[in-house]
Amino acid sequence: MRILHVLDHSIPLHSGYTFRSAALLREQRALGWQTFHLTSPKQGACAAEVDEVDGLLFHRTPVPPPAPPGFHEVRLMRALERRLEALAAELRPDILHAHSPVLNAIPALRVGRRLGIPVVYEIRAFWEDAAVDHGTARANGPRYRATRALESWALRRVDHVFTICEGLRGDILARGIPAERVTVIPNAVDVEDFQPAGVADPALRARLGLDGAIVLGFVGSFYAYEGLDLLMRALPALIAAHPTLRVLLVGGGPAEGRLRALAAELGVAGRVVFTGRVPHAEVGRYYDLIDLLVYPRHSMRLTELVTPLKPLEAMAQERVFVASDVGGHRELVRDGETGRLFAAGSPQALADAVGEMLARRAEWPAFGRAGRSFVEQARTWSRSVAAYRPAYAGVLGGPAA
Repeated sequence: MRILHVLDHSIPLHSGYTFRSAALLREQRALGWQTFHLTSPKQGACAAEVDEVDGLLFHRTPVPPPAPPGFHEVRLMRALERRLEALAAELRPDILHAHSPVLNAIPALRVGRRLGIPVVYEIRAFWEDAAVDHGTARANGPRYRATRALESWALRRVDHVFTICEGLRGDILARGIPAERVTVIPNAVDVEDFQPAGVADPALRARLGLDGAIVLGFVGSFYAYEGLDLLMRALPALIAAHPTLRVLLVGGGPAEGRLRALAAELGVAGRVVFTGRVPHAEVGRYYDLIDLLVYPRHSMRLTELVTPLKPLEAMAQERVFVASDVGGHRELVRDGETGRLFAAGSPQALADAVGEMLARRAEWPAFGRAGRSFVEQARTWSRSVAAYRPAYAGVLGGPAA
């Protein structure tokens, strides 16, 4: 079976989107399928039309000249459509597999219909909800409603729909898509790549000023929806109860400037360490410095519907964490067993949950073992990717190769 994946962006860019994509592609190849990979113009300007990264070959799409909003998105889709049609005519895939956003699904549908190739669409989040968080659209505003209508239009026309969690599946079914045409391919991890937590590097700990400290931490991209501002607001109460407490924030992103300003405003800037982005191969060393991970996501449509990767990665490493009780976390975390949930949006609830977990250190090994067991039994990429087989078979009208 030959599958041509159409992606928004890919490695070497780092994001939950690119890591999931790479894992899916490798696991599909392990099943014996041939996979081909095309990224949209949103990958950015690339030195070559074809790029090999970590053993995967990515075809790139030229970036069109900028245009005003609306016209720019049309240009992106036209550029992707031209590149996809030429590539599909050359490779002759059995399936076109478009991944969100809808800017990839529409070109795939147009090319698929012209060339007679089935099209499937995988939704990882709805574009309109991400736009609200990024500040480029207003909830239920004209652009939001237009984008939502476009997503629904594409969902009705593709041959099958994949999504990453039950929250998104419920939203897709509510749009009138038949249940038998929607398959969940849940986020997962390669357990072999995530071993139990190691010993902290004393030199790195000293360099970051964390000697003798209780370290709360977050590793990832700093978006507003991650709720790191809530962690800042909980810090004064936490420091009063735990004077040696520090916060380690590893990564970067659009919210970093606001977080730095908020830490200064609250008088806790000296207790927060911003490392900036670190090489992927070095991330484990920073994880090992953290006593308790914090995932304080705010409640909004995006976080209520979408399951994140970070708690799964933490569980695979037998690490202990607290997380807000948004829907995406509730779908993953067994409260009091694999992690501790607290009321989203409440600095006091966050402080209370952290205080409770610090008082239960003797139970941390049990939390770690339970989390690792959950991942091994239910959230490996091999188990997730196996769910493509019957859906692909249905699209092709016979047993999947």
